[in-house]
Amino acid sequence: MTLIVRDLRAADPADAEAFVEVRRRALPFMVSTTDSLLHDATHATPEAHYQQLVAEADGQVIGTVQMGIADDSPVPGQGYLNVYVHPEQLRRGAGGLLVRTAEERLTAAGAKRLLSWVLDTPENRAFAERRGYTPSRSAHFLRLDLAHGTLPPLRTPPRGVELRTAADFADDPRPLFDLDAETTADEPGDLDAEFDDYELWLAETYRHPLLDHALSTVVVVDGTPSAFTAVRTDGRDRYFTGMTGTARAFRGRGLAKLAKNDSLHRARAAGYTEAFTGNDTDNGPMLAINKWFGYEVCATEVRHVRELG
Repeated sequence: MTLIVRDLRAADPADAEAFVEVRRRALPFMVSTTDSLLHDATHATPEAHYQQLVAEADGQVIGTVQMGIADDSPVPGQGYLNVYVHPEQLRRGAGGLLVRTAEERLTAAGAKRLLSWVLDTPENRAFAERRGYTPSRSAHFLRLDLAHGTLPPLRTPPRGVELRTAADFADDPRPLFDLDAETTADEPGDLDAEFDDYELWLAETYRHPLLDHALSTVVVVDGTPSAFTAVRTDGRDRYFTGMTGTARAFRGRGLAKLAKNDSLHRARAAGYTEAFTGNDTDNGPMLAINKWFGYEVCATEVRHVRELG
């Protein structure tokens, strides 16, 4: 068997589809498309050192890694690498070779600390710990059956509250940037993020091909965007909530539930059959909201950290 690691040829439809297929099989809770791979590869800043690599065995793509430097973190040198191998191609050395290659490249790019999401299974955790990574935070993937599940009934928004979509802000998305930046800053995690570059946010987030502008709901209170749910879809059957948040001044009023319920109802009407989301295990408020909708935990990932001295 000839096993190599190489850069993804994102502009090659066959190579990109092979990458996406590995991700679908190894991590079926996430949404990925060939268009999103190309977008991520071409819109990352030079400071992010963003790379997508594949492990290839005898001409077949069997593993992937997405890696880079977290350039939106206020702490420099925060590297990340997320490795996934096709579940039918395990124990062939692909994961280990991907990790070594990614570590070498990130170290050369100035990484001082490496973070990696690892599925919470004994085999995966042992794989990470053998390579010097220690477990840190955890996060749940949650699934909701849109095709057969029962959603809470829609309710009329209170006086002064209206529901819009991300598409309604196409002429001026700046209010959504401000809302996203505030809520992201309060999100629990071991890698802080600060959004301070509007043009970069436009390119990487608002214009990302996975962001479904029509299904991303924005709650506007007395003319002010106050809560939102940002939705990613694959154009087929999978719906993923990438972020739901409420501005600090408007919390405790049920606005996040209002946004999510509106979006989920419209997603089901549009033909989406599975809804996924992810929550830090310490994010009690969002876990409670998702449980109220009927989401159930379907997998858990544990962030592992390796200090590079």
